[in-house]
Amino acid sequence: MLIRKATSEDFEIVKNITHETINAIYPHYYPQGAVKFFLAHHCDKNILRDIDAGIVWLLTDEEFFYGTVTVHENEIGRLFVHPEHQGFGYGRMLLDFAEAKIAESYDEIVIDASMSAKQIYKKRGYVEVGFNVVPAFGDYLCYDIMKRELKND
Repeated sequence: MLIRKATSEDFEIVKNITHETINAIYPHYYPQGAVKFFLAHHCDKNILRDIDAGIVWLLTDEEFFYGTVTVHENEIGRLFVHPEHQGFGYGRMLLDFAEAKIAESYDEIVIDASMSAKQIYKKRGYVEVGFNVVPAFGDYLCYDIMKRELKND
């Protein structure tokens, strides 16, 4: 298993992992408008922008691609494990990688926590520092802003 930087040739892989995970998991936690919001937010343009910036990573064994994470400065985003590969520790691997990457240059990690992942982050020492409500295609998307200090790690 290795985590490598995504290239433009990996665009469809990153998009598929992201969109298939949102479509399979998020309807259990969010109304349909919020699911549409997530899909729109993780659109082709945004994924390609992040790949071109060199901040998107893929977890792979070179045969299969299991998940993706985006690390922008001290923020973790777009952390998704394909639904068929959840429950095997791949999300933990990606989160460990992202946290270590951020720790190279920053003393604090920031993450917008989806409802489905909030408890995972709390167990890892993240604390809630804010809450957002965003109109989303006739519904509302609610999420927490969470931080974790690295100074004492």
